Amino acid sequence: QVHLVESGGGLVQPGGSLRLSCAVSGINSGPYLMAWHRQVSEKQREFVARISSGGGTSYAESVKGRYTISRDNAKNTVYLQMNSLKSEDTAVYYCTLPALEYWGQGTQVTVSS
Repeated sequence: QVHLVESGGGLVQPGGSLRLSCAVSGINSGPYLMAWHRQVSEKQREFVARISSGGGTSYAESVKGRYTISRDNAKNTVYLQMNSLKSEDTAVYYCTLPALEYWGQGTQVTVSS
């Protein structure tokens, strides 16, 4: 059974940083594109960042230059480094394996003073 487990969320002040982790089990995630999405309250989930099997990355315009997605295939883990956080980054962040439509349970990130 495949599981994507996010961790690293929490409360941070504006301008601060957090690093999210996504531990994948039940499948070798190396050959797959991995992504992060987020959801604010009842709004639609939105794309945040993706990383290909070869390490190519792309980002939503709203986070470009502040977020960095990376992966460690040896650890079967994907990361999201979030810097210069803003209140509008507050959301539940989800790790996803889009090709197989797997989603994690999400981790809450709250940016507030």
